[in-house]
Amino acid sequence: MSDNSSSSGFAFIAGLVVGAAVGAISGLLFAPETGEETRKKLAVKSKEFTDDFNDKFEDFKDTVTDVLEDVKKTGATVLEDVKKTSTEVLEDVKKTGADLLDDVKKAKTGAKEA
Repeated sequence: MSDNSSSSGFAFIAGLVVGAAVGAISGLLFAPETGEETRKKLAVKSKEFTDDFNDKFEDFKDTVTDVLEDVKKTGATVLEDVKKTSTEVLEDVKKTGADLLDDVKKAKTGAKEA
């Protein structure tokens, strides 16, 4: 099912790109302007498209960078919490083990005296 939705998503995007290309070519062919005017217009639109694409790419890159920084901070915080908790648990285990050892020694001493 996932493969099917990927195929339909790709088909939609491919159709969108082909449709845009056909529309652009049709617009150029049926334009009432001279070739020189059309080339100038095409150059301006091409530059606008490139600039817009670059702006959007920079925004995307900034967003990804921000997300990665947040993930790093969260990961560092979680790591510190795990270290702290494991240290506390280890100390509790050591104390419980020492208390248990003392209880065994007391029981052993009590058994010898009895």
